[in-house]
Amino acid sequence: MKEYLELSPAVKAALMSGEPVVALESTIISHGMPYPQNVETALRVEETVREAGAVPATICVIKGKLKAGLTADEIEYLGKTGPTVTKASRRDLPVLVARGADGATTVATTMIIAHLAGIQVFATGGIGGVHRGAETTMDISADLEELGRTPVLVVCAGAKAILDLGLTLEYLETKGVPVIGYGTEELPAFYTRTSGFKVDYRLDTPEELAAAFRAQQEMGLGGGMLVTNPIPEEYSMDPVRINAAIDQAIADSLRLGIHGKETTPYLLARVKELTGGDSLDANIQLVLNNARLAARTAAALSS
Repeated sequence: MKEYLELSPAVKAALMSGEPVVALESTIISHGMPYPQNVETALRVEETVREAGAVPATICVIKGKLKAGLTADEIEYLGKTGPTVTKASRRDLPVLVARGADGATTVATTMIIAHLAGIQVFATGGIGGVHRGAETTMDISADLEELGRTPVLVVCAGAKAILDLGLTLEYLETKGVPVIGYGTEELPAFYTRTSGFKVDYRLDTPEELAAAFRAQQEMGLGGGMLVTNPIPEEYSMDPVRINAAIDQAIADSLRLGIHGKETTPYLLARVKELTGGDSLDANIQLVLNNARLAARTAAALSS
């Protein structure tokens, strides 16, 4: 594995000394936001993790190396390369590594590499899930499969609001993934704090989150844990407005024949366009909020 995995000096030192480390994904840099906001946000997220008491480990594949912990120059490179870099899920890793190619990691691949590196906590914006219309398209994110098999605690603002949230919860239940609401009994819907769907359990402190994840791992239950952290109230968008934008974006994607791994980047960009950029501002704030909670949870887990 040493042949494939490369840790930054800061991440390696933190793991060796038992300091808290938080994994961060890289598709949010390459595919989730335009340049230069993507780079600015990535650096802000890393700094937020540090301020909350943990070491950030942004994860990606560069020249065939599974990297945990990036330099500012590497983040800048990903930001400028943008959507032309491969959006790498589990199925892409063998070929990217063999070819010595680059890849921005999804939630699924970030979980894989974080686990290989020994990182237990991961902060992201929103997970992928069951897409609307999946009963005919079978479009279901590999993120859900990874949550069912890889032992990493994932902090997010819920599943992306462009998805079928009810079916996403059903899928996670089938995979035995605990869905925790941080300070809430209702699943957040990414841009908004509520969705109308209940989570499995409500926990109110990072210490409670850490204790639950530690118990899951010590009992050998396997798989990950999903912590859903509502977007701060002052940044939550109007549900009617954002849902109308999402419905329009989905209709546009169907008309254009967009499918597979191109679906989510298109929908997020189209929603941003339809909301005049407000959805991007909300996206940035929820990611920062998740980074803080993940760092505090990692600190509680390592104490």
